[in-house]
Amino acid sequence: MKPETLFYIIIAILVISFVIDQLLDYLNAKHFNDPLPIELQDVFDEAEYKKSQRYKKERYKFGILTATISLIATLLFFFFDGFAFVDSFARSVSSNEIIIALVFFGIIMMAGDILSTPFSYYSTFVIEEKYGFNKTTRKTFFLDKLKGWLMGAIIGGILLGAIIWFYQSTGQHFWLYAWGIITVFTIFMNLFYARLIVPLFNKQTPLKEGSLRSEIEKYASKVGFTLDKIFVIDGSKRSTKANAYFSGFGSEKRVTLYDTLIKDLNEDEIVAVLAHEVGHYKRNHIIINLSAAIITTGFTLWLLSLFIGNPLLSEALNVSQPSFHIGLVAFGVLYSPISGITGLLINYLSRKFEYQADNFAKHTYAAPPLISGLKKLSKNSLSNLTPHPLYVFAHYSHPTLLQRFRNLRK
Repeated sequence: MKPETLFYIIIAILVISFVIDQLLDYLNAKHFNDPLPIELQDVFDEAEYKKSQRYKKERYKFGILTATISLIATLLFFFFDGFAFVDSFARSVSSNEIIIALVFFGIIMMAGDILSTPFSYYSTFVIEEKYGFNKTTRKTFFLDKLKGWLMGAIIGGILLGAIIWFYQSTGQHFWLYAWGIITVFTIFMNLFYARLIVPLFNKQTPLKEGSLRSEIEKYASKVGFTLDKIFVIDGSKRSTKANAYFSGFGSEKRVTLYDTLIKDLNEDEIVAVLAHEVGHYKRNHIIINLSAAIITTGFTLWLLSLFIGNPLLSEALNVSQPSFHIGLVAFGVLYSPISGITGLLINYLSRKFEYQADNFAKHTYAAPPLISGLKKLSKNSLSNLTPHPLYVFAHYSHPTLLQRFRNLRK
């Protein structure tokens, strides 16, 4: 195969991916004005439903703009040898391949984030502000950006540097060592993310003694679930939208409730949401998801090892000197159709797990408070209650509210 042929295959993948995403978004948008199903007509009154429709339409139009600009910028970078230019600059900084790769990806990532920042700013301080969701200050917004850059540079730099070192030291077998270090890192982050990373962005405090904590502990005792780490996170610092999540396992397992969740739901509804999260743990969803992520990573790295040494990858991007980092860019695009398929499978599995967690909550606590809680959360976030089935299949990690309602009512 000629480098030019591979180049245009890469371009075709980028364009086709964009077209598919836009088609799915268009089909979904066609359902924005659908009447609410009978079961969900109590979620919004007429004025609220019209507000949710305006919100969805505005986000849809803004999404078209950002995706189109992103595609144009990416295509220009490919057609005007942007990777060759950045690679040349990185090589002027150092002759060490690891340093070159770190400089190369640092520039690419920083440029991409700078380009996206105005759109992120508009989304947060115009659209989200307009509909009453945003609570982020400009100081917090830019501090989050700075912290994200520093974390990406430190963690990403260490992992990338280690992988390239393994490649230089072991050749085609590097993927086994890379898989090992990424697996250790993944498990470590699953265990300690809430303890080490979350505090950099949010304040977590133990749930105070009181009726809510008593009800939670009573339920946990009933289902034989040891739970002494219940935290409240200041989600209202950034948004009015509510959430709850389970993290860690073993002695590090904990439940985190957003302060907005505690504000929006009553105690029975909060315990029902918690019962859903406990269901994920009891059904081993966390371990299964972790195992699936590790296996998928291993497959990706193995496939990468088969192609990364081929100079055709670098030549396709008009870079004369083959290198790991240029090959990684080309491989990343070529692999995206496969990652799209694995993403569909992961979303399908995730939706199945959500049904199982809902059923666990229904059988060990009660269905009505979970239903009413989910309805309140959907109302307060102006959720789309009439999505297109294909959009749900491609993008949703959770069943729709209607699907969950009908399942809980069985």
